[in-house]
Amino acid sequence: MKPDAAPLAGAAVQFRNVTRRFGAVPAVDDVSFDVAAGEFFALLGPSGSGKTTCLRLIAGFERPDAGQVKIAGADVSGVPPYERNVNTVFQDYALFPHMSVLENVAYGPRMRGVAAEERERRAREMLDLVQLAAMSGRAPAQLSGGQKQRVALARALINGPGVLLLDEPLGALDLKLREQMQTELKALQRRLGTTFVYVTHDQGEALSMADRVAVFNAGRIEQLDTPRILYMRPRTAFVARFVGSANVIEGEFARRVVGTRGAFAVRAEAIALAESRAAMPPDAMGCEATIVDILYHGASSRWQVRTDAGEALAVVRPESAGGQRQFAIGARVRAFWARESLVPLADA
Repeated sequence: MKPDAAPLAGAAVQFRNVTRRFGAVPAVDDVSFDVAAGEFFALLGPSGSGKTTCLRLIAGFERPDAGQVKIAGADVSGVPPYERNVNTVFQDYALFPHMSVLENVAYGPRMRGVAAEERERRAREMLDLVQLAAMSGRAPAQLSGGQKQRVALARALINGPGVLLLDEPLGALDLKLREQMQTELKALQRRLGTTFVYVTHDQGEALSMADRVAVFNAGRIEQLDTPRILYMRPRTAFVARFVGSANVIEGEFARRVVGTRGAFAVRAEAIALAESRAAMPPDAMGCEATIVDILYHGASSRWQVRTDAGEALAVVRPESAGGQRQFAIGARVRAFWARESLVPLADA
C-alpha cells in the first residue's frame, strides 16, 4: 500500500518508486515516501520486511535497482557513502576499543583534517550534550551499554550530518535502560533539530519516539501515519496485528458478530467481559466465549478467550478497573465492545 501523503517540499530524504532486489527477491518493492527536515521518522516492521534495506539505501551501502533516493533534493542513488551528508548509529556501537571516549568522538573531525585543539573542543561539547563529559578519558570497555550508545551518538553527530540513521540502536539494552534511552534520544533530537531515520521492529519504540511511522511488510509500506493514527485507525489486518496486537474480526465470524462480512479491527482494551448471556449496553456488539488463559502484567492483565465460533480474542483490562469481575480460567463469559471501537480494514 502506498502512502497517501503528497510529496514534502524541502524534504530531507525522498524515496521515489525505489526497488532493491537480492537475486529474484525484492527486499524493497516500489517504495515511495518523504522524510521532512527535522523529523523523527521510524521504519517499523518484522525481520525481512525491507526497513533495514531502506536505511542502507539512504546511507549508500546499497544501491537501488530502480527508482531514486534523494537527500536534500539531490539524487544520491549513485553517490558513495562517504560523500553523503548522513551518518549511522548501529546496534553494536562500533566504537574503537583502543581509543578513549574523547578520541572516539573526535574521530570524525580528525578524518576531515580539523585541527587537534578544535576537534577536542567539539568532542567535549558533544560529550557534554550526551552527559558523558566526566568519562572522556575512559576506554569503551569501561562503559555500560547505555554509555556506549551515548558515545556512538556523539560520534555520529559531531560532524553535523543532515540525516542521522539509527539501525535498531537500543536492541542490545535491557528493558529499563531501553526505555530511558528512548526518552533521551527523543529529547536530543528535539534539541538538535537533526532529521532522525530510525529502524526498529519494536512497535513500542516507534510509537513513543517517532513523529511518523512507516510500517513495512514484505518490502512494501502497509501504512505511513502518525503513531496515534496507526494505533487507533489501522488500515490493514497486518498493521492492526503488528501495531498494538489488535483483534481482527473477519469472514464468517464478522458476519455473525458485526452483521456483515469483511475485516475489522478491535483493540484488546476496548473489549469488556460480563456474565454469560448478560445484556449488552446500547450500540454494543459481542459474543459468548470461554476464558482460556489469564496473564498478569502488573498494571493490567491480558485475558485470552475462545468464542463459541472458535475464534480467539485478546482482552486487556487494567487491574485498577473498579468493579471488574475477576473470572477464572474456564468461565463462560460474554465479550462485547462499543460499535464505535470497530475499525474497518482495507483487507475486506
